[in-house]
Amino acid sequence: MADLEAFRTEAREFLEKNAPKGLRGRGMAMNQEAADEEPGDVREARRQWTKLMADKGWTAPTWPTEYGGGGLSPREARVMQQEMAKLKLPPPLMGMGLSMIGPTLLVHGSEEQKNEYLPKIVTGEHRWCQGFSEPNAGSDLASLSCQAKLDESGDNYIVNGQKIWTSGAQFANWIFLLVRTDETTKHNGITFLLSPMKVPGLEIRPIRLISGNSPFCETFFENVKIPVKNVLGGVNNGWTVAKALLGFERSGMGGIAGGGGGQARRGSAALGGNRMVSLAKETVGVENGKVADGKIREDMTNVMLDQMALTLTQQRSAATAKSKGAPGPETSIFKIVASELGHRRDELMLRLRGTGGLGWEGGDTPEEDLMLTRSWLSAKATTIYGGTSEIQRNIVSKRVLRLPQPK
Repeated sequence: MADLEAFRTEAREFLEKNAPKGLRGRGMAMNQEAADEEPGDVREARRQWTKLMADKGWTAPTWPTEYGGGGLSPREARVMQQEMAKLKLPPPLMGMGLSMIGPTLLVHGSEEQKNEYLPKIVTGEHRWCQGFSEPNAGSDLASLSCQAKLDESGDNYIVNGQKIWTSGAQFANWIFLLVRTDETTKHNGITFLLSPMKVPGLEIRPIRLISGNSPFCETFFENVKIPVKNVLGGVNNGWTVAKALLGFERSGMGGIAGGGGGQARRGSAALGGNRMVSLAKETVGVENGKVADGKIREDMTNVMLDQMALTLTQQRSAATAKSKGAPGPETSIFKIVASELGHRRDELMLRLRGTGGLGWEGGDTPEEDLMLTRSWLSAKATTIYGGTSEIQRNIVSKRVLRLPQPK
């Protein structure tokens, strides 16, 4: 414990001395589009913040130092996040590189692949997107049909097909994707590939959503050439790799990802609780130092207690995942609870806003009200992407509770 307190002092002093003052209290941009629209001085401060933390390995605090990570224990990483939260600093880096493909590379990547990709994730040089879902392969992902066939040289796969709901494809410079390499079998005919985005034959089309931004895209592959060396985990072993990655994705949604994404969500949830209390005092009023409405107090308390219980359970699971090398099927529980808890929190925030929660675009509605409404609208997708809540409950039934399955 003394060593942990010594680390806390080290982290606090480092952050207080080096963190850009222009970012303190700003929190995080909701998405890359929002970040790109920030004033130039703020974007420059974020760039400096990312470089500062990457140089120390703290963009991926628990990754091994040989790949650019910080080599911290999960407890040290939590202390670092706590000290960042005290200064209301945004995460230095977020994205699928940290929360999904990076952890998967640590488990399934060759040494050459780890050395090639992980350091560039840590610095933010590589920004990744996910090519899994297809128009006819959503919840039943293993039915995907995007094809990859070896060329005459045997050195490259030629990929043809379409992916949909490719989050952040318009901002990414790399994509990890599942392709069909064997037509004779379903799950065992899938291969996991890594590809740069700027290659001939790859086209991106953003999809505009009701929340007012375009985090999702359609991605088309027409004779796209991907080297065989970019296969992750072995040919026709993509389903095994994908299951590991989906475990990391669900861990990230639930807040236990080790690369940084989960820590950012934990900090965001904590800040959300504080904002909810201050908003309630502002809109409902204060009586004897408390929010005046007893029912509102009860609802806020339930949300905050459930968040605390979820966080503590995630921390126990994170320690187990660290020893095993990858999260287990319990991440499906966290994904269900975290997404549904987020719905409850957002709906309560809208109730507190009253008529201020009616607008979602344009007009004279204050920006904070617009952001709350957009957040509520965006959160509706959390029970769908990464595997629907129904799919997660099936996984819990089969792999956690081990209940008898229908024949």
